[in-house]
Amino acid sequence: MPDPLVIPLEAIRTDGWFERMGEGIGSFQALCDIIGARFFAFAMITGARITSLTVDRRSPDNTLVEFVVGGDDGEIDAQDAQRLSLSEFRLRLVNALVTDEPMGAAPRRETDVEAVQLHVGVRYLLLAPLYGYALRELTVDEDGTRIRLFHDGVEELYPLGAFRARLRTHVREELERVSRPQSRSAIDLSRLTEAEQAAARSDHVRVLELLGAWPAPLAIFLRTPEGQTLTPETRALMARAPGLLGSACVSLGELGKGEEVLRLAVQYAGDSNAASDVYLRLGEAMMTDGRPGEAIGPLRRAANLGAAGDRVWPLLARAFADRGRLLAAYSAVLEGQSAGASVDALAGVLQQVTAALGDPFLSVRQTLEKSAS
Repeated sequence: MPDPLVIPLEAIRTDGWFERMGEGIGSFQALCDIIGARFFAFAMITGARITSLTVDRRSPDNTLVEFVVGGDDGEIDAQDAQRLSLSEFRLRLVNALVTDEPMGAAPRRETDVEAVQLHVGVRYLLLAPLYGYALRELTVDEDGTRIRLFHDGVEELYPLGAFRARLRTHVREELERVSRPQSRSAIDLSRLTEAEQAAARSDHVRVLELLGAWPAPLAIFLRTPEGQTLTPETRALMARAPGLLGSACVSLGELGKGEEVLRLAVQYAGDSNAASDVYLRLGEAMMTDGRPGEAIGPLRRAANLGAAGDRVWPLLARAFADRGRLLAAYSAVLEGQSAGASVDALAGVLQQVTAALGDPFLSVRQTLEKSAS
């Protein structure tokens, strides 16, 4: 296996680009105040140059924005100018940025700066500093590309595809933030089926793209009188989305965010028929995070609520074994065997219990297995 290629990103980092651009624009602060600083940055990234504003102070969303796309200052043709309301202009910018662009081929050498830029994506290099990401290095190997960065001073590591999806989510959330009264429209149930299909094929990035904007409006809605009176069937439906999203976040390495979203799913699930799956996902997340003791509670709840035995019992067996509760672990192994769990899923725990308890347990185990057969 060849050694991974590690590429420092100092040469292509764009930290402070927006502020530097602003130094050469006389109306920079006014444009930021009217359009929104990040939306003005989005306009620069997409190549939309604002030529005039007609401000409506009574209804700011109706402010008219006249702009052109492309061309140098001396090549502006009045016939090429477009005019949109501010709300429509913001939507146009966001739609342009959240459309995923193809990822360039992985660079083969550290010094190929252009290949590195195309692989990461120029759009993402410009978006990153707007949201506090300081890029440090890429690691390219047979498993793909990972990007190491600092986010608000905290070191983080993402698969490159997941990082690009995260930035697209930030862009969507920017539009939702300025359109707060319409935030419930972010809960588009038509996306749920597609997200379930994506989860079934382990396309966690796609799940994040489809459902990443849901947690905030879901949390707000749950506190409303309407949210408090949902039927069990509707609660179960609404719980599926944060359940899928939480598991996707965990799979992409965002354990803290994933667990937070899964706890929101628990609130929606209540005692509905979605509760067993949600508790199972929460237990899986805690096991992934190396917290078997905390995982036992949600996994037990999942088992009691009827979660799939071939999934929940192997996890419970491992959680019990990791906490030194060997007899409980063996009991969970037996439950897993009865539920049809695979031999491989249970073999590790069974070996661990047998090795720890020694010959007396082996004799009892053989007796139990003979009586069962």
